[in-house]
Amino acid sequence: MANKYRVLIVDDSAVVRQSLTAILEADPEIEVMGTAADPIIAVKKIQREVPDVITLDIEMPRMDGLTFLRKIMAQRPIPVVVISSLTTKGTDAAMKALEYGASEVIGKPSMNPDVFFQESHIMLCDAVKAAAQSKLRRIQADVIQERLNPTKPVAPPAPTVSVKPTTRTTTIPTAQIANVQPKYTADAILEKSSASDVIVATEKIIVLGSSTGGTEAIRVLLRTMSEDMPGIAIVQHMPEGFTRSFSNGLNQISRLEVKEAENGDKLYRGRVLIAPGNKHMLLKRVGKEYFVEIKEGPLVNRHRPSVDVLFRSAARYAGNNAIGVILTGMGNDGARGMKEMHDAGAHTIAQDEQSCVVYGMPKEAVKAGGVDDVVALDKINNRLVELLTKNKF
Repeated sequence: MANKYRVLIVDDSAVVRQSLTAILEADPEIEVMGTAADPIIAVKKIQREVPDVITLDIEMPRMDGLTFLRKIMAQRPIPVVVISSLTTKGTDAAMKALEYGASEVIGKPSMNPDVFFQESHIMLCDAVKAAAQSKLRRIQADVIQERLNPTKPVAPPAPTVSVKPTTRTTTIPTAQIANVQPKYTADAILEKSSASDVIVATEKIIVLGSSTGGTEAIRVLLRTMSEDMPGIAIVQHMPEGFTRSFSNGLNQISRLEVKEAENGDKLYRGRVLIAPGNKHMLLKRVGKEYFVEIKEGPLVNRHRPSVDVLFRSAARYAGNNAIGVILTGMGNDGARGMKEMHDAGAHTIAQDEQSCVVYGMPKEAVKAGGVDDVVALDKINNRLVELLTKNKF
């Protein structure tokens, strides 16, 4: 491959640097241009050659990763994949890193990191390539300060008409990863349909899926929503150990109740459930009440949790009582599920290309023919309010 994604690895552990180098170099689309034991060394290397992506540890000598990230994003933004320890301190710092502009976050266990990275080579390589394709902007100091001390949620703006779907031909390169694991669809998780799956009139619900750039997109969206919104189930591609911190942070800045989902949690008006990392989440129904089921299972579309699993279960159990929303992210997870929702009578919305960090998942959903509206991120809540007010789905 002529133009590989060039990566600079920044981590104070020699074992981690060696493991990451071996795994990333095994991917034909990635080249490790160098490693650094701390941010001071990394700065000198960046001055000589700017990488396409930086993988960054948080806890390091001489300068911590968050300080380094803030300097990068305020001066010369470079896509960053944060690799943080799976501890309370580590996950909280990683959530701050996403707020400061990091593209992806990956959990690093305190024991046997070499074994972990070998088992997670797909996730690592996909994260690097998604980051390389992401659109960045400078994160100004006042924005960072506001995120450290968030104000009350802003009131929803007046409803406006959504943008209609467009036909675009640009594509994102398909990953070519060595030693690819078997590829499963959501059929590996979903139960066979039965007579009890017949759709009945129920409360309205919203299901949402996102990946790269999705943590910030979800933050923006939830801050504009009123407390009487229908129940919302969300799959954000995120590792185990990080979704609880993510949910808790959202709960603090939203009028809605936001929590990491547990098996059997009910979904009702004013509540948002976030799929836990490394688990699939399905929407289920008993009578007119909705709840979620949390399940183990293989990667679906290279992910666990998978958006397709949530969307296809919503198509089966909610049908035209649901609204589906797909946000920024790389790949095609959610495209088939959104088409099934659309065919079942649900109204479906995709984030538009201009407001996406990576226009992959929404683009694939549009291509699959399952999208009713393509809408800018800051207009999605408006569209939801219109649909719920006029009951046009």
